Amino acid sequence: MSQKHLTIIDHPLVQHKLTIMRQKDVSTAGFRRLLREISLLLAYEVTRELELTTTRIETPICEMDAPMLEGKKLALISILRAGNGLLDGILEMIPSARVGFVGLYRDPETLQPVQYYNKVPKELDARMTIVVDPMLATGNSLVAAIDLLKQAGAKNLRFLCLLAAPEGVERMRQAHPDVPIFTAALDERLDDHGYIVPGLGDAGDRMFGTK
Repeated sequence: MSQKHLTIIDHPLVQHKLTIMRQKDVSTAGFRRLLREISLLLAYEVTRELELTTTRIETPICEMDAPMLEGKKLALISILRAGNGLLDGILEMIPSARVGFVGLYRDPETLQPVQYYNKVPKELDARMTIVVDPMLATGNSLVAAIDLLKQAGAKNLRFLCLLAAPEGVERMRQAHPDVPIFTAALDERLDDHGYIVPGLGDAGDRMFGTK
């Protein structure tokens, strides 16, 4: 399902793996493996609009003009720490991508983002830049990360996550309507603590075993 600002990736394998990940009794190792597997599937959709050019090659039979990616290597930006789970899987498919990190944590009282790290590739203005984080909850951290990336020159931005809450999608629509969101599911709402319902808990804790 796709709207202008939001694409829900409803491929059967994506939905199947996500259902398993939601279950509370999945082990840390199992959660981590599933996250890597699902990130490969999600990456196909978020990179669908990469630009192509042609190059002359020679097959065992004849010469031909064949498609190849055009322009600068794309940039992957992980919002620490949980974003690294998606990042690792995508890098298996696109190992030449440039990688950056934005460190943000959510203040438990205000639910506002606090930055503690920012290191991104050069020439973001010439790269498709894909920001990854498993959860889009309030949207405050993502908006802050996109603000930083635009200040660094990024123009062609996309955001990839596992789960999104309507509140976070709306926050992004208002703050950065030019940044499309790709997600495996749009859940019901946020609870009083800013967690996605029904969700899958804290993705970072489940990935690193720090419950």
